[in-house]
Amino acid sequence: MDEIDWLSWVPQQRATLLFVIRDGEVLLIHKKRGLGEGKINGPGGRLEPGETPLECAIREVEEELLITPVGVRFAGELRFQFLDGLSIHGYVFTASSFEGNPTETDEAAPMWTPLDRIPYDRMWEDDRLWFPHMLDGRPFDGRFLFDGDVLIDHELRST
Repeated sequence: MDEIDWLSWVPQQRATLLFVIRDGEVLLIHKKRGLGEGKINGPGGRLEPGETPLECAIREVEEELLITPVGVRFAGELRFQFLDGLSIHGYVFTASSFEGNPTETDEAAPMWTPLDRIPYDRMWEDDRLWFPHMLDGRPFDGRFLFDGDVLIDHELRST
C-alpha cells in the first residue's frame, strides 16, 4: 500500500454499490456477469458520463433488480487497485426501502439475507472489512490492493 501515491491516484473507473437494508435483512445479488461474476454483492456498476454517483446507484438498482430504491443515503467510499493495473473508485449507498418487486435479470439474482448471516465466504475479500461499518451506519473510506481475487493489503478508516 505504501508504494501507491493515493493522493495523486486517479481511477480508471468510477462505480457504485447500493444495499437495501430493512427488517433485519439486506438485499444482496448473485452477480451473473462482469467483474465479480459468480460472487455475492450488491447491485451496482460504472458511472456513465455526466452521471453523479447517486444517479448511477439508483439507475443500476433499477436495471439489475427492476426496483427503485427509496431513502437512499451515502455510506462510504472504496478505492481498489489491482496488480494488473485496473483501478476503481467506488461509492457505497444504502436504502431503507424500495418500490417494485426485486426481479432476477440477466445481470443479477436478488437474495434477501439476514444481517447476522452475511455470506462473506462468497463475496469479495474486502467486504468483510467494510460491510460492518455500513451495516452500523458508520461512514468509511477504504483502500484495497488486489491480485486478481486475492486481497493483498488494505487501509480502512471511519470518516
